[in-house]
Amino acid sequence: MIESVVLTVTDMKCGGCETNITGKLEAINGVISVKASFKEKEVSVEYDPEKTTLDTIKDTITSAGFTVK
Repeated sequence: MIESVVLTVTDMKCGGCETNITGKLEAINGVISVKASFKEKEVSVEYDPEKTTLDTIKDTITSAGFTVK
């Protein structure tokens, strides 16, 4: 079963931030798709909860230097 989540990431400032977050999340086993928008301050993620967790996704964004609300 696939799960979807939309996270608020308030400190993305540009397309480079989107690319950075997208690349790091796509590298996680179990992440199916990522759409980051600095204009909307959101990151949408589809993932397989049998392979990864929401906490792993949030921790990856935080480790990249961004804040997840």
